[in-house]
Amino acid sequence: MLNSSRWLVAAGVSVALLAGCGEKPAGETTANNSAKSDSTKQIRKQIRIVGSSTVYPFSSYAAEELGATTDFSTPVVESTGSGGGAKLFCEGTGKSTPDITNASRRMKSSEFATCVKNGITNITEAKIGYDGIVIAQSRSNGPLNLTRQQLLMATAEQVPVGGQLVPNPYTNWNQIDQSLPDREITIYGPPTSSGTRDAFEELVLESVSKKMPEYGKKYSTIRTDGKYIASGENDNLIVQKLDKNRNAVGIFGYSFLEENKQKVQAATIDGVTAVPANISSGSYPVSRSLWFYIKNDHIGKVPGITEYTKLFMSDEMIGEGGVLTEIGLIPLPVAERNERRATVANSAKLTAEMLAKH
Repeated sequence: MLNSSRWLVAAGVSVALLAGCGEKPAGETTANNSAKSDSTKQIRKQIRIVGSSTVYPFSSYAAEELGATTDFSTPVVESTGSGGGAKLFCEGTGKSTPDITNASRRMKSSEFATCVKNGITNITEAKIGYDGIVIAQSRSNGPLNLTRQQLLMATAEQVPVGGQLVPNPYTNWNQIDQSLPDREITIYGPPTSSGTRDAFEELVLESVSKKMPEYGKKYSTIRTDGKYIASGENDNLIVQKLDKNRNAVGIFGYSFLEENKQKVQAATIDGVTAVPANISSGSYPVSRSLWFYIKNDHIGKVPGITEYTKLFMSDEMIGEGGVLTEIGLIPLPVAERNERRATVANSAKLTAEMLAKH
């Protein structure tokens, strides 16, 4: 699940992480005694986490660290996509349902409503940092400079031609703009269940189309003629395809670029490079926040949830110089990080009104 380089980083901070979870011996005793004295209370011995493929490497790292530095079982982390994770998370509070879901965009109001309908009313929202959506290609190519409007013209189901919306006719990049390479348009991207796709549609297609009179409103429908190829929730598979297909580009999170920069390179978007400083400042135009959601009804019934979330939110993980920044996480500003950490520590309850504000 984790490569050896991540474990080399982890080895250097194990002592600090143990110190950060200073209540470990007492916490473990309490959790274990509780399970023994009230076996009907414990619904499962192992935390189950689902959701975003972008958050997956960070969540997996924290899960492995919990298993390595405490007596709690290593949580099981599944990459199901943000939408797929929310669907599983919101099914109910039963023992087979996930305890935590990761997301590469904020929970939708419709997803929260489904949770409430199914009896999940006590949820805590955690924001861990930022990520940029990169448009990547093989390093064997020359630099690629794209605008969001060019990306819309390459990916939208319908595009304006002669003042009218027509089915997308573009098969080569240089048909969109002569400054672009004479290469066939082949785009490996996330499926409809992915938060990365949701964010791409919002930050590229909707953001650009609402300013174009031909559309008349925000537009977010991606073409289905084979030029955009939905490639599942494993972003490493997209990297592998780019390594083999020099003409193709791929859409995925910055952390996968960081992990594979010897193989792939990112295009500039609207003249801005995908680097941490630009992503955290918001100057990189395809930046988004990363989240996870905790089912508080499972705290005390599944051992280690509180300890896992405390570890994940620690500075040793998500702070400046934290181990997760080594694999691509862009940290929150200090004040916001402290505020978000307190939200998780206090199990603050998420409301529909909070989601509606953003």
